[in-house]
Amino acid sequence: MRAQPQPYITEEAYLEQERRSITKSEYYAGQIYAMTGAKEAHNLIVANVIATLHGQLRRKPCRVYANDMRVKVLQTGLFTYPDVVVVCGQPEFVDKKRDTLTNPTVVIEVLSPSTERYDRGLKFRHYRTIETLNDYILIAQDRHALEYYTRHEHGQWLLSEANALDAQVTLASIACALAIADVYEKVELEEGDSAFLAHTSDE
Repeated sequence: MRAQPQPYITEEAYLEQERRSITKSEYYAGQIYAMTGAKEAHNLIVANVIATLHGQLRRKPCRVYANDMRVKVLQTGLFTYPDVVVVCGQPEFVDKKRDTLTNPTVVIEVLSPSTERYDRGLKFRHYRTIETLNDYILIAQDRHALEYYTRHEHGQWLLSEANALDAQVTLASIACALAIADVYEKVELEEGDSAFLAHTSDE
């Protein structure tokens, strides 16, 4: 997040401003943080994930949302835009406009150099306070790599990883699977990334 110098702003003022804006910003503790645009690989991965999950969730009581669905973390007050959100059961919103979700079941973020540290660290700490959240997934956009955190008893989170094209992860909370090949369909990795993968696969 990158702060825009400004005085304290209320949640209500932020939402009013955000709903009129053509760009997206996060909000936390009275400050607004501008979000940067996404590159092609990022957009393709998001589209692939949504397509994969939508097909599996069509006849289930779950909904999948793209990155225009704002989420409020009730415990901490963070307003943010996950790349993909799944909610099972009745979605809950902050008001009747139904554009700010509060009860996600699954949150998925596609990593980039500018957001990776935030997504792994502070943002994940915010997300972990959401009582309904069962799965948190991080997807690299520069290599075939998916990290999958699932909530266990006593607030513990278990990490699993997948980085082979024939691998997949199962999201037990929504009874869906994400195949690495599907996630990265038509995504062109840079030559340096492909060389790195070839090197690590030989070890």
